[in-house]
Amino acid sequence: MADRPETGQGIGPVPLPGDAADAWFMREVLPLEAALMQFLRRNWRNESDLPDIRQEVYARVYESARKQLPDFPKSFLLATARHLLINRVRRERIVPIEAIGDLEMLGVPSDEASPDRAVMAREELRRLQAAIDRLPQRCREAIVLRQVEGFSQREIAQRMGITEKTVERHLSLGVRALADMLTLADTLYGEEKS
Repeated sequence: MADRPETGQGIGPVPLPGDAADAWFMREVLPLEAALMQFLRRNWRNESDLPDIRQEVYARVYESARKQLPDFPKSFLLATARHLLINRVRRERIVPIEAIGDLEMLGVPSDEASPDRAVMAREELRRLQAAIDRLPQRCREAIVLRQVEGFSQREIAQRMGITEKTVERHLSLGVRALADMLTLADTLYGEEKS
């Protein structure tokens, strides 16, 4: 974490005063609003919830930053948003038993995937993981940091100790290799089924 005020006694970080946290938030977080909203739109189906979710993310980031500033504000912001969305999904899935009984009586179809679709989805994930595992190590690392962890190219470059241009090349080569491997696997898989 950056700018960690320390106490003289080695007890740990001292909370930032409100003015310092405000300045950090305006300088580092608010300019990331477009990226945050893009992430939220891509991952949340109800557009009318987005302003409330954005505010909750901002509140959590601000409160956390008052305790200790993150090293990578964008990654921290998006990770906070991801955790908030996961918690909302978990809360929405908790349904009273009485409501389940009422839905069954109404004959409402379930949103859950059929067993066949679940098996197909697991197989696709296995194929993707196998393809990722076959990538060259540096391409694989860049792809995972970008697509799974949500790091920016600059953050990946810092983390891997390479230039942003090299990160861009690793990402481009990695995505092309994944597409080729998965296309080839689809072709072979389709021939086996025939």
